[in-house]
Order: sequence, then C-alpha cells, then structure tokens
Amino acid sequence: MSAAATLRSTAEIRARSQHLLTRARDGSSAWFTVHEDAMDAAAAAVADLTVTRFPDLVIPFHSRWRHFEAGGVHRTLALDGTDAAARARAMIDLTVISVLLDAGAGPRWRYREADTGLELTRSEGLGVASWHAFTAGTFSSDPECPLQADAAGLQTLDPERLAAHLQVVPDNPLVGFDGRVDLLRRLGTALAEQPTVYGTPGRPGGLFDLLIVDPAAPTVATHDILSALLSSLSRIWLADNHIDGEPLGDCWRHDAVPGVGATAGWMPFHKLSQWLTYSLLEPFGWAGVQVNGLDALTGLPEYRNGGLFLDTGVLRLREAGWAERAWTPADELVVEWRALTVALLDDLAVLVRERLGVSAQALPLACVLEGGSWAAGRALAQELRGGLPPLTVISDGTVF
Repeated sequence: MSAAATLRSTAEIRARSQHLLTRARDGSSAWFTVHEDAMDAAAAAVADLTVTRFPDLVIPFHSRWRHFEAGGVHRTLALDGTDAAARARAMIDLTVISVLLDAGAGPRWRYREADTGLELTRSEGLGVASWHAFTAGTFSSDPECPLQADAAGLQTLDPERLAAHLQVVPDNPLVGFDGRVDLLRRLGTALAEQPTVYGTPGRPGGLFDLLIVDPAAPTVATHDILSALLSSLSRIWLADNHIDGEPLGDCWRHDAVPGVGATAGWMPFHKLSQWLTYSLLEPFGWAGVQVNGLDALTGLPEYRNGGLFLDTGVLRLREAGWAERAWTPADELVVEWRALTVALLDDLAVLVRERLGVSAQALPLACVLEGGSWAAGRALAQELRGGLPPLTVISDGTVF
C-alpha cells in the first residue's frame, strides 16, 4: 500500500488523532491543555440541544440533505418514472456538486428563493441555491437531461450562468466564487479521465454503478464510498501536500504524529470528503441499498465541532493571546486542534448516548453530529461571539 493510500484510512485518522489526544492529556502538547471534568458539560449541551431539536430522538444523518430542507421546505427533484438507480445517480450528482460549491459564503451573501420568499445565508443558502442551479440543468451538457452533472457540462461551466443562479452581483458577493468554478471544472476533467469509475458521459453518479456490485442484493460499506472518492478525486484539490508526487489532500504536518516510513509526521483528516460521504449515505439508502459501517467515518474536524470543545472548556489554549491572531490550516496549532476534535468527538458520542439512554446502533456518530455537536458548537459561537469561531483560520473553504 502506498503512503498516500495509508493516509486515506479513517482507522489511521483515528489512531493518529488518539495519539495526539493522549499526548495532550499527559501535558505534552505545546498548544492545548485537556480538562476532562468539562466533558460532562459538553455532553449535556449536546444532549439537551438534541432533545430540543428532535424530541422523539429520530435524528437524521449529518448531511448536505439537511441544508436542502432549509426553512422546513420539502424540495423534490422531478424524477418520477425513473428507476431507483437513475434516481440515485441524479441525487449523487446533486450532492457532489452542492458540497463542492459550499465554501464559506462570507457574511454579506444572501440567497432569496423565488418560490418561498425565504432569504437564506451561508451553508443553507448555498444548499438551496445549488439545488435550484442543478434543477435548471446548469451542470449538464445535455438539454434533454437537465437533472445530471457530467464531465462536459462541468468542463464548460459558464460562470455567468452559475453566478446568476447563485444571485452573485457586486452588492451580494460570494466569497471564493471563482475558486468554486475552477474546482467544478477540475471535477469535470477528473470525471472525463476516469470512465472506468464514472462511466460515460462521466457523472459523479457513476459511483452508484461502481460500488453496487450485486443489484439483486445491493449493499455498500460507508468506507468504500469514502475510499472511492479519495482515490479518484484527490487530483481536483490544489494542495501542496504530496508524497512521491501523489496528492494527499486534507493531510498536514505535525512532528509528533507517528507513522511508518513516509507517512510519519502526517496527520490526515479528509474532512470535506467525509462530509461528502455522510451526505451520500441517504441517496444510496433511498435507492434500497443496505449501507453498512456507519461509524467507520470520523467526526468532522471543523470549527463548529472544534469550537464546541474550546467553548465548553474541554480544550484550553496554553496562551490566551493565540485566540487573537489568524492561523492557517498548516499551522501545527490548527492541525492539533482538528486532531483533538476527532478523538474527543468519539468520547463525546459515548457520553451523549448515555445521557439519552440510547445505543450506538440507535444513535451512530452521523446522528450525534447532527443532533448534536455541530449545532451546539454553532449555538455557543452565536452566544459568545455573534457566530464567529473561537479561532480564526484562513482557509479557502476546502478545510474549514
């Protein structure tokens, strides 16, 4: 197995994150101290909010599909008359496009939905805006098949048409818009270059046919979805992190991280690819596929989950002044914060289940996140800083 392939394993993510957490608990971290007595308060905040949001404890996955439901509106794709596999391919196309468009929108951008009059911002706004752009055929090269995204449609994506659908104008700017267009064009190239994975005309939905080997008894392992994404789409990210010329994506240096050979000192996360995988679970499931291994994925190391642990005092900075400066994803403090978040989310999930009196099977990590940790982190950030995260990380949206 290549070094890059080793770093694509969520087991490796967990092991390396746990190593950094154990080290921080021993007092060996240069950046953070860990306060176990605060974990109960963090678990209480998550459990209480979970019950408030989902009194019956029927909790959906943490997924892009929650943003498609923004405002309590039941939005549907016009897929009547198509079979389950065709519906799944369309939903996978939509999900991939929407997740890749969801870089930080910035504080000024707004999206007004014509049908409902809703004004939406940030991830919810981008989710609904991308939904309508998709249904209008913006990413398809075939006018007869608008509800798809394909290689040619993405490679020739018209930025003016996309900007119109996202309502981007000078007084309604969307941060990172040009970068998102370039990313989708690179996706188109990657789809075209891998017909054995994505078929012809090269659609993200080709993953359905790749992974469902027995249509008579369709099953898929969650980690297999992630592995397919990482092995086929790592090339679309503009990252300087490589081993032997192979792109690593969301992996960063931390000298205290153990590993074999060239993997030593690398801390993998693959946050956006895992978020995408979480978001693809429902399209597979709705097509009648048995989805196995839900807890193979890790918690998402982003600023809402990570902020939860800082704002509840589970993690504390060794120097309070570090909260006043800006950091980059490559800074060791940020790498460690994200790793500690991954490890602590596993511990938090156990405590939340105990408080709610449910099993891990009834409340997998995907539902703890939605219930949940992300929402509690967002609520605390709003209460304490008007929604701003506790640490400022300068990013293009592919990491945070």
